Amino acid sequence: MKTSAQAAAFGRRKEPHTVIIARGNEIRHFTVRPWIAAAAGSAFAVAAIGYLTATTYLVFRDDLIGATMARQARVQQAYEDRISALRAQVDRITSRQFLDQQLMETKVSELLSRQSQLSLRNGRLGPAADQEPTSPADAAPPAKSPDEQASLVGAPQAETLAVATADASRPFSFWSTRVTSHEAESQADRADRLFVTLNKSLRAVEDDQIERVTTLASDAYQAADTIAETLRDAGLPADQDFGKVDVGGPLIALDGPMAFDTKVKELDDALDVLERLKTGARKLPLANPAPGRSVSSPFGPRKDPLIGSAALHSGTDLRAPYGTAALATAAGTVTKAGWNGGYGRMVEIDHGGGFVTRYAHLNKVLAVPNQQVVPGQQIGEIGSSGRSTGPHLHYEVRRNGEPVDPLRFIRIGNKLGQYL
Repeated sequence: MKTSAQAAAFGRRKEPHTVIIARGNEIRHFTVRPWIAAAAGSAFAVAAIGYLTATTYLVFRDDLIGATMARQARVQQAYEDRISALRAQVDRITSRQFLDQQLMETKVSELLSRQSQLSLRNGRLGPAADQEPTSPADAAPPAKSPDEQASLVGAPQAETLAVATADASRPFSFWSTRVTSHEAESQADRADRLFVTLNKSLRAVEDDQIERVTTLASDAYQAADTIAETLRDAGLPADQDFGKVDVGGPLIALDGPMAFDTKVKELDDALDVLERLKTGARKLPLANPAPGRSVSSPFGPRKDPLIGSAALHSGTDLRAPYGTAALATAAGTVTKAGWNGGYGRMVEIDHGGGFVTRYAHLNKVLAVPNQQVVPGQQIGEIGSSGRSTGPHLHYEVRRNGEPVDPLRFIRIGNKLGQYL
């Protein structure tokens, strides 16, 4: 019995679910198929999920919006910070370039000023060098021009030049605008080192000029001292103020333009003293009236060549053939020109300061009274007129009317000839 019931149930056909709706006399039924149920469930699930999602969005909307805005604000702030940093970097670079430009302009202006100053100094040294006295010592080498001196500092020296730390006592153009290694050296660094090199070169020119001026002043004073000593030793007049030192005061070291100006003033003073001594010495009859001729009879007591008695020879006789030129030994004015007793044909010249020279026994007179003569000018021809035993020149030097030894003047002239 039980077995038959199971078999009947096993063979029953499964019917689909049917939904019946009765309303009054009207009956409706719907068959619910599986796929319809699945679609309805899916739609319900989708609706539920959408509802839950919408509800969650509405609940967390403000937090999400705030987080998004905060993130955008952080991004914007980072961007603005980056822009500010770049702008500051650009400003620093621009400021540095502007500072470098100002430094370069200042250095160029200083270089041009120093070059102009050196050119002016060379112009001032030119006349002084022309007046440089000739001394037995070797002359100092001429001062180099700024361009020539600057060219001595070549590229290898510029490459090895170390830029020192700026010092307040150094010129502004010696200051270095930066300190960098040679590996990372920029164009501005090389220009900066070039400026330092040029300044050192110009400084060398300045030092050379000062040394040159100092040497010229020393030579001038030495020449003046030699002239003054020689004249004083011979009992001849010299500059009375030369060699006197009545000065004093504190020692204040000089540097830069003041040092050069002081040295130039010292050189001018030395040249003025030397020129005064030269002018005074040139007025003295220090030249030889018959250069290269031998002395046949010196100054002083001697046996008279005509009568044989002792007599004072008031001059010096210089042996020379007829027609030899007789030269004025200093500048002056001719006071006598013609026959003068035992002197024969004679020329007398007044040199001022009490000094007078006479040129006697001439064969021919080539000067006239009141004529102005210069040193070395021919005033006659040597002969044997007057009390004479043969052709020669009787040369006298008188100081305040008294005869003095002419050879002493000639020796002094030979000694000072290189200075006059």
